[in-house]
Amino acid sequence: MIEFENVSKSFWTGSQRKIILDQASFKVEIGRSLGILAPNGTGKTTLINMMAGLEKPDEGTIRRSSRISFPLGFMGGTVATLSASENARYIARLYSLDPDNVEAFCRYLAGIGEYFDRPMMQYSAGMKSRFNFALLLALEFDIYLIDEGMPSTTDVEFNRRAGSALQDRLGRSTMVIVSHSPKLLERFCQRASVLRDGRLYHFESLEDAKQLYDYAS
Repeated sequence: MIEFENVSKSFWTGSQRKIILDQASFKVEIGRSLGILAPNGTGKTTLINMMAGLEKPDEGTIRRSSRISFPLGFMGGTVATLSASENARYIARLYSLDPDNVEAFCRYLAGIGEYFDRPMMQYSAGMKSRFNFALLLALEFDIYLIDEGMPSTTDVEFNRRAGSALQDRLGRSTMVIVSHSPKLLERFCQRASVLRDGRLYHFESLEDAKQLYDYAS
């Protein structure tokens, strides 16, 4: 479980204070995946990073009592001078997992061919994103944190593999997906919240959340 209790977070932009959260209290419980709708620029990434423990609140308490993933898109655990193969095996050992299985899964899902065995400094942004997504799903977590969903790609085969893998994880784990797109959440979440003016408005159905989100937009 992830629990926020009276959490506040804001940034000084140079001209004004931008409020991300204002005395927010909520829980993410195991078995109840959550979608959060938030327009661009409202603090989606900051919120996900706070759940992961990468950023601290200004006030309030955040409790974590489960195995929580790093956010999709976070590459802090990889080394640019190593290949995806070497990174996958190294990180698998950190999590006490079978390096062969993690490497094979990432190689299949990322689908970047011979680049999988080349240093990651040679990768395009899309290749890095694919590998990061594969690595996220190769590791076993109770709660997966996803900012905006799958990597953006026109590769139909990768989209199929990635969507299938994400659905498989959803059947066995809990997900928090933060996005500006209601269509993305429709695929993976039944309930949703709306981040608006520093507050999270919670709804038991995605349809109810979409009504407030569309009105606010």
